[in-house]
Amino acid sequence: MLVLNCSAKLQMLELMLMRSFPESLKVYGAVLNINRVNPFKKEVVVDSWPEFKAIITRRHRENETDDLDHYTNAHAVFYMDLQAYRELLEHPDTINWKQVFQIQGLQDGLYETSRTVARSKQADVKLSSFQMVIHFLPNACVVPSPRTDPAPRLACLDVSHASLLNETWSRGGNEQCRKYIANLICCFPSVCVLDENGNPISWALTDQFATMIHGYTLPEHRRKGYSRLVSTTLAKKLHSRGFPAQGNVLEENVPPVTMLKSMDSQFLSCRFVRLIHTPFHFLATSHL
Repeated sequence: MLVLNCSAKLQMLELMLMRSFPESLKVYGAVLNINRVNPFKKEVVVDSWPEFKAIITRRHRENETDDLDHYTNAHAVFYMDLQAYRELLEHPDTINWKQVFQIQGLQDGLYETSRTVARSKQADVKLSSFQMVIHFLPNACVVPSPRTDPAPRLACLDVSHASLLNETWSRGGNEQCRKYIANLICCFPSVCVLDENGNPISWALTDQFATMIHGYTLPEHRRKGYSRLVSTTLAKKLHSRGFPAQGNVLEENVPPVTMLKSMDSQFLSCRFVRLIHTPFHFLATSHL
């Protein structure tokens, strides 16, 4: 196991990961953030260098705080050899198995490998799977204007909006999530539509893996074009900074799927997998 802390190697890694799109997209997004100020205090672990076969991004050990905060304690994974990934996952210095954490990736072998290793680490694994989407946005693309009066006011999200986002996110509703969202708002690009009182009514933000997440419009303001406006504006912002505009969606969530198809977004063949690992001793009190 090696920790890549050399800026030249990390820059080289960006280019290497591009050759393995789309499966490497989650790790690629994390590495892009690491190479650009690294606001989330992440680092990269590989099985070997430069001919690596497995890679995991993780939070700096000295920055680990809340053992129940799987939102912040999140890892992106990419492998070219499944056995190498398993050995990296099993290594005692790679991941802190005493806390609740998540693994994200776009490869089929992640779940079975995690479940096998988790048994030996005395942990449970919860699987969530989504359709992965890429937003293509040519430079000539015009940001759509909803037909509303007055015209919508676009802005970036503010930390004061974190409680509202926590309450409306299907993955939220707890203090760890509220703090995580506040941190995302401080660190990464976001877009929202504000009402006449300056309150957000539609929004989307970006996470630590450079993924567009929590696209949401308040129910009373839907069917006005706000979601399309917000997602297109955020995608343009990400593209302007050299980031891919990636996201994920549940197939059964028909409205966003329909919207994304109308925007000619690309639905990838590889699925986005999120695995929440919970040590057995936390299960009795966990609400994850």
